[in-house]
Amino acid sequence: MDTLDSTAELIRAALEAKNRARDATLEEARLLTRLCGNAIRAMHRQDWQAAEALLAEARQTLQRMAARLENLPDLYHAGYFQDAAKEYGEAAATLALLRDMPLPTPADLGIEPATYLNSLAEAASELRRYILDILRHHHDDQAEALLQKMDDIYAVLTTFDFPDAVSGGLRHRVDNLRGVLERTRGDVTTSLRQHRLQQALERAEGNQA
Repeated sequence: MDTLDSTAELIRAALEAKNRARDATLEEARLLTRLCGNAIRAMHRQDWQAAEALLAEARQTLQRMAARLENLPDLYHAGYFQDAAKEYGEAAATLALLRDMPLPTPADLGIEPATYLNSLAEAASELRRYILDILRHHHDDQAEALLQKMDDIYAVLTTFDFPDAVSGGLRHRVDNLRGVLERTRGDVTTSLRQHRLQQALERAEGNQA
């Protein structure tokens, strides 16, 4: 029984340490999600400096979390950690898409491959809001370029046909992206037609002058 008592104390100490790591990770996951949300809002304001600063802080937070869970794989693969990592991937990918920079890879971001694919789906969906902001002012070639990026991402993501347990629920996000893409394509097409009509009217008025 002496051995049992000492074994129990070792297990207790290990579980207490694991629980502390879990609590700290949950707190930082909330911080990471908030930082990424603020970064995306800054992008929509075209405040690129603020967005990059927030993303840098988010990256540091993610690295801190990952280091804490290095020897705790069950916590590392838990939903709350991977969801927070997805938020970071989404924000980083959104910035790259909006600024016409190369997309970061999973290795660049320090996130799992399946998490990365889900973050791409979310980033592509996020472009719709930016495109609509452009179209509210005038039709712009950037809106069409961003729509093409949405389409390219969707085309790639549809090639990953794996069970949710492997892909992290990617199929559902790709289905959502398809709806977002089609609505956005319709909005861009309508805007383009209006733009061409306006140009035709202006040419007609110029010829009459």
